[in-house]
Amino acid sequence: MRTSCRGALVLLLTFLAPLAHAADGPAVSGIPVDFILFAATLLGVALFHHHTLKVALTGLATITVYKLLFTGFKTGAGLSGLGAHLAHEWVILTNLLCLLLGFALLARHFEDSRVPEVLPRFLPAGWKGAFVLLLMIFVLSSFLDNIAAALIGGTIAASVFQRKVHIGYLAAIVAASNAGGSGSVVGDTTTTMMWIDGVSPADVFHAYVAAVVAMVVFGIPAAMQQDKYQPIARNLHAEGHIDWTRIGIVGFILVAAIATNVIINVKFNHLSDSFPFIGVAVVLAILVSTPLRRPEWSLLPDAFKGSVFLLSLVMSASMMPVEKLPAASWQTALGLGFVSAVFDNIPLTALALKQGGYDWGFLAYAVGFGGSMIWFGSSAGVALSNLFPEARSAVQWLRHGWHVAIAYVIGFFVMLVVMDWQPHEKHKQGEVAAPAVIAVPHAGHFIPPAPTFSVK
Repeated sequence: MRTSCRGALVLLLTFLAPLAHAADGPAVSGIPVDFILFAATLLGVALFHHHTLKVALTGLATITVYKLLFTGFKTGAGLSGLGAHLAHEWVILTNLLCLLLGFALLARHFEDSRVPEVLPRFLPAGWKGAFVLLLMIFVLSSFLDNIAAALIGGTIAASVFQRKVHIGYLAAIVAASNAGGSGSVVGDTTTTMMWIDGVSPADVFHAYVAAVVAMVVFGIPAAMQQDKYQPIARNLHAEGHIDWTRIGIVGFILVAAIATNVIINVKFNHLSDSFPFIGVAVVLAILVSTPLRRPEWSLLPDAFKGSVFLLSLVMSASMMPVEKLPAASWQTALGLGFVSAVFDNIPLTALALKQGGYDWGFLAYAVGFGGSMIWFGSSAGVALSNLFPEARSAVQWLRHGWHVAIAYVIGFFVMLVVMDWQPHEKHKQGEVAAPAVIAVPHAGHFIPPAPTFSVK
């Protein structure tokens, strides 16, 4: 399996190499050293899962020193270039940090509401109950942030399965949260970007053809894994009293995040890269609701460590010299899904929008679902690993969550057969396809000229 991890990263380098101009800095066999250092960091995270934070921070430090000494940054050379780069990224990083910490507190509010204790009464028996829970996460993520959907699903799973949750099922929770938003322009950052940039919601919706198929393909095996490992625990004599105040707080925090996202990205899009509005809205909602129910502040230290890990990968990827994509085709869209498992789907989507010629439903499914294949491939996976530290093993994730990668491929080709590849020309008249972006993994959101933020 470790050989498989190394092989996956070799494929990643092979796909990414044409996206950069090697002449901008040293290269090995045509692959910029930047990418090699980033791939080495990801390989270290995959193999040394007990030291992921140390590996990520070491990789970030190494890449930063390399850029300072040899290539500079897109914003300039030396310390001034690094400072300008950080000035671009601070909104992304702050938003992501606030959301990861805020939704960790939200998940505990939801757990303490006692809803997870009551829910087993209404779930079917056997593996069907585990599958229905995945369907609930899928539906939630069609309009909620994928971090929130994954954490709510993980919180319910911890209760109904008495904290004995199979790693394959954890992978399925993340996959359900990412698949659920792939066909909705309010369910995923990438689809929201397409909507703001002028793509019709109808041109994205057919991503659900693939997403629903994938949901069945990975959902049933994962539910069976979980049922064999630990069936749903039914306590028919459990207290049925629900703390509706906590449920109200959960709803208030989610509404604050969704409303801010819509208002800023749709009405005041030009301000989205200037201040971390969404993250601050979540923090303020938590603070305002504190007099009603005190959050579990003791969760923050562990959640902070997990957040720093993801932020380190975000910063490392933001320094990669991604300049262009291969020609638009269904093969390229399929490949971008695998790249999204370890690289940012946001700049990849921005490049595709600039380039034009994609079937947007195929692209939305690929970049939205792709990050599910590895635990650190999406912010939802990193957030869920804070609840279940045993998930922080790429080897075990790939071994037990094999059905997610298979589901991705099957879903893609079913959509290809049913819908056919229907590429769209540029949806903006006079648009020049000359992309230049800052890359960020799965959560970030400064992408000129159509910046947006949500977290997928």
